Amino acid sequence: MTSPTITVFRGFPATASYVWSPFVCKLEARLRFASLAYKTDQGAPPKGPRGKIPYLSVAKSNDAAAAPEMVSDTTLISERLVDEGLAEDLNGKLSPVEKAQDAAVRALLEEKLYFYQTYERWEQNYYTMRDKALAALPLPVKVLVGQLGYRKMNGTLYGQGTGRLTPEEITKFKTEAWENVNALLTASSRKRGTGTQDGMFFLLGGSKPTEADTTLFGFVASGLVCAA
Repeated sequence: MTSPTITVFRGFPATASYVWSPFVCKLEARLRFASLAYKTDQGAPPKGPRGKIPYLSVAKSNDAAAAPEMVSDTTLISERLVDEGLAEDLNGKLSPVEKAQDAAVRALLEEKLYFYQTYERWEQNYYTMRDKALAALPLPVKVLVGQLGYRKMNGTLYGQGTGRLTPEEITKFKTEAWENVNALLTASSRKRGTGTQDGMFFLLGGSKPTEADTTLFGFVASGLVCAA
């Protein structure tokens, strides 16, 4: 099979660095676990199939005349790669219990921790986040777009529930989420032992990564590079 040309649209200037979005870093980890080469581009949410970052285009090398296929949502992208035979099903050999554990970890990070960190970034560190996310815009436009984005983000957080919590409660829940993940990592490290090559281990304690590892990598990598 001829490898397709894959471009990841990250919402940030195309560089070799990690970006502040955990879902962009998650997607790039998924492609690397599949040993799929890809390019990066900036893109923008309105240009994506679902109006959000990240998304990618897949151009089949054997059909230069065909328009690239645009795919969005990191979970759906992973499923599409598996369905088309471009990537291994990371969860294909998991037991039903392990699949439930994998899904629970992804839900904790993507449906809970993500919103706690969004509050930290856009509410508690607004100017840092605005100046990075909207760096390409001139100052007057940046101020206007930033305010519109801030109001929309606050509305989303309030509707989701995080915006109804106190800062102290959000910090507590965020800390508990990371402590729970750390407990899993500690147990998996002990399970795999220190004799593995390069001391490598994965979240569920297996010999290979699962979908939960891609999500965890995304949140760790983006958190380490984010200044907000």
